[in-house]
Amino acid sequence: MACSTSSTLIPTLILLLSLPILFFFFAPKILPLRQISISVPDELDDLSLFQKAIAMDSANLSRKHRNRLPSTRSRLGSTFQRPKIAFLFLTNSDLHFAPLWELFFANVSVSNNPHEHLYNIYIHADPSVKITPPDGVFKDKIIPSKRTQRSSPTLISAARRLLATAMLDDPANAYFAMISQHCIPLHSFNYLYNFLFDLRKLSGDLEFPSYIEILSDEPTLWDRYNARGENVMLPEVDFDQFRVGSQFFTLTRKHALMVIKDRRLWRKFKLPCLNVESCYPEEHYFPTLLSMQDPKGCTHYTLTSVNWTDSVNGHPHTYHPPELSPELIYRLRESNSSYSHTYFQGLIFASEEENDRQKLSLYKGRMLEYQAEFGSSRGC
Repeated sequence: MACSTSSTLIPTLILLLSLPILFFFFAPKILPLRQISISVPDELDDLSLFQKAIAMDSANLSRKHRNRLPSTRSRLGSTFQRPKIAFLFLTNSDLHFAPLWELFFANVSVSNNPHEHLYNIYIHADPSVKITPPDGVFKDKIIPSKRTQRSSPTLISAARRLLATAMLDDPANAYFAMISQHCIPLHSFNYLYNFLFDLRKLSGDLEFPSYIEILSDEPTLWDRYNARGENVMLPEVDFDQFRVGSQFFTLTRKHALMVIKDRRLWRKFKLPCLNVESCYPEEHYFPTLLSMQDPKGCTHYTLTSVNWTDSVNGHPHTYHPPELSPELIYRLRESNSSYSHTYFQGLIFASEEENDRQKLSLYKGRMLEYQAEFGSSRGC
């Protein structure tokens, strides 16, 4: 009898002793992901940055009217003859596609002044992740950054930080393109610049739009609207005002200013979610805000092409080396005849390939083939 009791107790004790070890390894998969909160010091830092950018923009506008300068503003927000594009890279890893972007930015300048570029680059890099310092056109372009986490308000903060920094840095920044580290360009810089700054609009002082996806009929909207709790978004945002869209957009200076001026909606969107499965504030804040403030000034579509046909955990299709070809790029360029896709998100390193040098080498080889094709498409 004693023998039988001992034999029963031993497995029980082993199981009990194993529980802490099992919890250590499997807790992240069992328990919901804890969202990063935005600290008061971080919030105050951002507010200070936003106020400086707003003040500078107001001063430039007032100086323009006071001096009665000729109208070169064209409702983009820039008072310069040669408006610039601010490329805002939001990343939590190395910029794997830097060689492609280097090619994209090569030899871009105003013809009569080779030192005056038509673009600026800004990088928000999560400081909690070890990132190789970027070189080339990306050298010294990292702005003061804070920690970010997917499906949390920290991504909204990072985007607003990039917008404010770019506005404050150069009054000539007229368009602000938010770009993922997983994006590559589909067209040449000249194509993009001419597409955004249409000479007919510049000469006619016509309205320039922001290219941001704004959707109102997605099936998950109700759950996402109530992710912070039932009726928590009221009274600031009614459900019929709640929108969704890609967090990667191209905004005019006018709309970038709206974003960094906002306090009302931000107070709601920064609240932690109770239902983390339906929590994607970065996909709702910008389209909801701009849809409420200036729906006619937005195209309601983005310039980023994404393949959602076989998405996993909310991530778009991962393209592997054998899939990459010039034909793919041509197909993506023509994927929608009503507007032009300028970027392409989704060319990401599959996790199982990251440590496989042979596959990584093949991947880079495919990218070099694409570079050659991309280079030949200049001026298209």
